[in-house]
Amino acid sequence: MAEKKRVKRFYDISLLVMVFSITLFGLLMLYSASSYMAEKNNMGEMYFLKRQAAFAGLGFLIMLFLSRFIDYHLYAKLNMVIYALAFMIVIATGLIGVASHGSNRWIVIFGFRFQPSEFMKPAIIILFATLLTHHGRKIDGAVPMLKAAAWALIPAGIIAYTNLSTALIVAGIAAFMLFVGVRSYKYHLMLLGIGIAAYLGAYPLSLLLQKMKVLHGYQITRILAWKDPSSFEDETFQTLQGLYAIGSGGIFGRGLGESIQKFIMPESQNDMIFTIICEELGFVGGIGLMLVYALILFRLYEIAKNAKDLFGSLLVIGVMAHIALQAILNIAVATNSIPNTGITLPFISYGGTSLVILLAEIGICLNVSYQTTLDEA
Repeated sequence: MAEKKRVKRFYDISLLVMVFSITLFGLLMLYSASSYMAEKNNMGEMYFLKRQAAFAGLGFLIMLFLSRFIDYHLYAKLNMVIYALAFMIVIATGLIGVASHGSNRWIVIFGFRFQPSEFMKPAIIILFATLLTHHGRKIDGAVPMLKAAAWALIPAGIIAYTNLSTALIVAGIAAFMLFVGVRSYKYHLMLLGIGIAAYLGAYPLSLLLQKMKVLHGYQITRILAWKDPSSFEDETFQTLQGLYAIGSGGIFGRGLGESIQKFIMPESQNDMIFTIICEELGFVGGIGLMLVYALILFRLYEIAKNAKDLFGSLLVIGVMAHIALQAILNIAVATNSIPNTGITLPFISYGGTSLVILLAEIGICLNVSYQTTLDEA
């Protein structure tokens, strides 16, 4: 009688540990960056830390639940339902949203404020993973690609009216997944050309959009100020202070909690927290953080490579794109390499909705790894 093979499931503990560690590091740096301003505004020095820690706890519970109890194949069956719900709450934001930084970005329910556009990111990942799994070979040529891209470009266009940064991430996730899932060199070259043109043409395009009254005034100002910060000292105050913070940190930094710019920079716990990390921990700390992101992306790559089916692999690739794009764009903004777009640093910047969504996506990836089996004799 043949001996039965034992099935051993693979659960990526190393990814779990790295995500847990970077989130704890984020809470530490959040407290350092926000305590002074929170106390100054009579909210208590631990105000932002407590709120972020609560969201982190919720996010980890969701992550662990999704990683062990929800089969990732269920998302393929519900992809249009998830997409439709995300699309509807994006529309609702424009109608009943609460204003923040000049635009309606938030919805308040029972006293809790959350950013609905964040839900579009996992919705796009699930939709495109399903689309490329079932119809990837049919997407060959400009028309099929545009039809596929429209599923992301339409909501991204709506989101861009109030939140350009999230719109860029949504479109970027779709572009990356198409780049991986479609075997067409013409598309790859076209995508590269669009990316280069968008970067080089950002300034003249902003002038055109200003005349056409397509973008909000604050969005145009950010682009113009990026090219000429000295002419927009009020608008670029935060960016300039961030650059001073990076420069003053030197190689090894001033020391944990010893930042000076956090006393001047408004909302340093949000988009510009990377500059505080560089000021307190120096060039070494900044590079170290980038290496942690690289390790997380490497573990996700390994999960995608060893996934038992194409759908699982594409789900993980979508999450890779989300984390990579958000980290790269945030650091680029902090160093004034691109215009200020308000993108949070994954797992670190203050923002409960973003953190919970990211941890939920990691939970999905862990479920893909959990269903990767290793046969033992």
